[in-house]
Amino acid sequence: MGNLLPIFSIILVLIGLLGSLLPFVPGVILAWLGFFIYSVGTGFAQLSILNNVIFLVLTILAMALDYFLPLWGAKKSKASKYGIVGAIIGLFGGIVSANVIGAILGPIIGAYLGEIFPENEPKKAFKSATGVLFGFVLGPIIKIILILVMLGFLLVTIF
Repeated sequence: MGNLLPIFSIILVLIGLLGSLLPFVPGVILAWLGFFIYSVGTGFAQLSILNNVIFLVLTILAMALDYFLPLWGAKKSKASKYGIVGAIIGLFGGIVSANVIGAILGPIIGAYLGEIFPENEPKKAFKSATGVLFGFVLGPIIKIILILVMLGFLLVTIF
Protein backbone atom coordinates (compact mmCIF):
# COMPACT_ATOMS: atom_id res chain seq x y z
CA MET A 1 0.00 0.00 0.00
CA GLY A 2 3.03 2.27 0.50
CA ASN A 3 3.38 3.12 -3.19
CA LEU A 4 -0.36 3.31 -3.75
CA LEU A 5 -1.00 5.66 -0.83
CA PRO A 6 0.27 8.83 -2.55
CA ILE A 7 -1.48 7.95 -5.82
CA PHE A 8 -4.78 7.18 -4.06
CA SER A 9 -4.56 10.38 -1.99
CA ILE A 10 -3.80 12.58 -5.02
CA ILE A 11 -6.64 10.98 -7.00
CA LEU A 12 -9.07 11.59 -4.15
CA VAL A 13 -8.03 15.25 -3.93
CA LEU A 14 -8.42 15.63 -7.72
CA ILE A 15 -11.89 14.04 -7.60
CA GLY A 16 -12.70 16.52 -4.83
CA LEU A 17 -11.49 19.35 -7.06
CA LEU A 18 -13.84 18.27 -9.84
CA GLY A 19 -16.65 17.69 -7.35
CA SER A 20 -16.31 21.19 -5.95
CA LEU A 21 -17.84 22.53 -9.15
CA LEU A 22 -21.07 20.61 -8.67
CA PRO A 23 -23.73 21.25 -6.02
CA PHE A 24 -24.52 18.25 -3.81
CA VAL A 25 -21.09 16.70 -4.45
CA PRO A 26 -18.97 16.95 -1.31
CA GLY A 27 -15.85 17.85 -3.27
CA VAL A 28 -14.03 19.69 -0.52
CA ILE A 29 -14.69 16.81 1.89
CA LEU A 30 -13.32 14.29 -0.61
CA ALA A 31 -10.23 16.43 -1.06
CA TRP A 32 -9.71 16.68 2.68
CA LEU A 33 -10.16 12.92 2.99
CA GLY A 34 -7.38 12.40 0.45
CA PHE A 35 -5.18 14.71 2.51
CA PHE A 36 -6.16 12.99 5.77
CA ILE A 37 -5.73 9.44 4.44
CA TYR A 38 -2.19 10.27 3.33
CA SER A 39 -1.48 11.79 6.74
CA VAL A 40 -2.78 8.74 8.60
CA GLY A 41 -0.99 6.38 6.20
CA THR A 42 2.32 8.07 6.95
CA GLY A 43 1.64 8.24 10.68
CA PHE A 44 1.32 12.04 10.56
CA ALA A 45 5.09 12.12 10.04
CA GLN A 46 4.93 14.44 7.03
CA LEU A 47 1.59 16.18 7.45
CA SER A 48 0.88 16.92 11.09
CA ILE A 49 -2.32 16.55 13.02
CA LEU A 50 -2.39 20.35 13.22
CA ASN A 51 -2.29 20.59 9.39
CA ASN A 52 -5.24 18.21 9.24
CA VAL A 53 -7.25 20.06 11.89
CA ILE A 54 -6.65 23.42 10.18
CA PHE A 55 -7.74 22.04 6.81
CA LEU A 56 -10.75 20.31 8.40
CA VAL A 57 -11.91 23.60 9.93
CA LEU A 58 -11.39 25.37 6.58
CA THR A 59 -13.30 22.55 4.86
CA ILE A 60 -16.27 22.93 7.22
CA LEU A 61 -16.22 26.71 6.76
CA ALA A 62 -16.11 26.35 2.96
CA MET A 63 -19.11 24.02 3.08
CA ALA A 64 -21.06 26.42 5.31
CA LEU A 65 -20.25 29.31 2.99
CA ASP A 66 -22.03 27.51 0.16
CA TYR A 67 -25.30 28.19 1.96
CA PHE A 68 -24.54 31.68 3.23
CA LEU A 69 -22.77 33.31 0.27
CA PRO A 70 -25.88 33.56 -1.94
CA LEU A 71 -27.70 35.31 0.91
CA TRP A 72 -24.66 37.52 1.53
CA GLY A 73 -24.67 38.39 -2.19
CA ALA A 74 -28.33 39.36 -1.99
CA LYS A 75 -27.70 41.50 1.08
CA LYS A 76 -24.61 43.08 -0.53
CA SER A 77 -26.69 44.03 -3.58
CA LYS A 78 -29.09 45.81 -1.22
CA ALA A 79 -31.90 43.29 -1.52
CA SER A 80 -34.90 44.07 0.63
CA LYS A 81 -36.16 41.64 3.24
CA TYR A 82 -38.53 40.31 0.57
CA GLY A 83 -35.65 39.53 -1.77
CA ILE A 84 -33.69 37.80 0.99
CA VAL A 85 -36.71 35.79 2.11
CA GLY A 86 -37.34 34.89 -1.54
CA ALA A 87 -33.71 33.73 -1.89
CA ILE A 88 -34.03 31.59 1.26
CA ILE A 89 -37.28 30.03 0.06
CA GLY A 90 -35.74 29.48 -3.36
CA LEU A 91 -32.67 27.89 -1.77
CA PHE A 92 -34.77 25.38 0.17
CA GLY A 93 -37.00 24.78 -2.84
CA GLY A 94 -33.95 24.18 -5.00
CA ILE A 95 -32.44 21.80 -2.46
CA VAL A 96 -35.73 19.88 -2.17
CA SER A 97 -35.85 19.54 -5.95
CA ALA A 98 -32.54 17.66 -5.55
CA ASN A 99 -31.15 18.63 -8.89
CA VAL A 100 -28.30 20.89 -9.85
CA ILE A 101 -30.38 23.37 -11.83
CA GLY A 102 -32.93 23.74 -9.02
CA ALA A 103 -30.23 24.32 -6.42
CA ILE A 104 -28.64 27.07 -8.49
CA LEU A 105 -31.69 28.73 -9.97
CA GLY A 106 -33.96 28.43 -6.91
CA PRO A 107 -32.36 31.21 -4.84
CA ILE A 108 -31.80 33.43 -7.89
CA ILE A 109 -35.43 33.16 -8.99
CA GLY A 110 -36.58 33.44 -5.37
CA ALA A 111 -34.65 36.69 -4.87
CA TYR A 112 -36.02 38.09 -8.13
CA LEU A 113 -39.61 37.16 -7.32
CA GLY A 114 -39.24 38.33 -3.74
CA GLU A 115 -38.30 41.77 -5.00
CA ILE A 116 -40.59 42.06 -8.03
CA PHE A 117 -43.92 41.13 -6.42
CA PRO A 118 -44.19 43.56 -3.50
CA GLU A 119 -42.39 46.51 -5.10
CA ASN A 120 -42.62 45.83 -8.84
CA GLU A 121 -39.13 47.24 -9.47
CA PRO A 122 -37.50 45.08 -12.15
CA LYS A 123 -34.13 46.86 -11.81
CA LYS A 124 -33.93 46.21 -8.08
CA ALA A 125 -35.15 42.64 -8.55
CA PHE A 126 -32.47 41.99 -11.17
CA LYS A 127 -29.80 43.49 -8.93
CA SER A 128 -30.84 41.24 -6.03
CA ALA A 129 -30.85 38.15 -8.24
CA THR A 130 -27.42 39.11 -9.58
CA GLY A 131 -26.12 39.40 -6.01
CA VAL A 132 -27.36 35.88 -5.26
CA LEU A 133 -25.68 34.61 -8.44
CA PHE A 134 -22.42 36.28 -7.37
CA GLY A 135 -22.65 34.48 -4.03
CA PHE A 136 -23.16 31.17 -5.82
CA VAL A 137 -20.12 31.73 -8.02
CA LEU A 138 -17.97 32.77 -5.07
CA GLY A 139 -18.59 29.51 -3.15
CA PRO A 140 -16.98 27.17 -5.68
CA ILE A 141 -14.10 29.60 -6.18
CA ILE A 142 -13.33 29.49 -2.45
CA LYS A 143 -13.56 25.68 -2.45
CA ILE A 144 -11.28 25.38 -5.49
CA ILE A 145 -8.66 27.62 -3.87
CA LEU A 146 -8.81 25.60 -0.66
CA ILE A 147 -8.49 22.30 -2.53
CA LEU A 148 -5.58 23.61 -4.60
CA VAL A 149 -3.79 24.63 -1.40
CA MET A 150 -4.41 21.14 0.06
CA LEU A 151 -3.16 19.58 -3.18
CA GLY A 152 -0.08 21.78 -3.05
CA PHE A 153 0.68 20.71 0.53
CA LEU A 154 0.19 17.09 -0.45
CA LEU A 155 2.37 17.28 -3.57
CA VAL A 156 5.18 19.13 -1.79
CA THR A 157 5.08 16.52 0.97
CA ILE A 158 5.08 13.55 -1.43
CA PHE A 159 7.71 14.86 -3.82
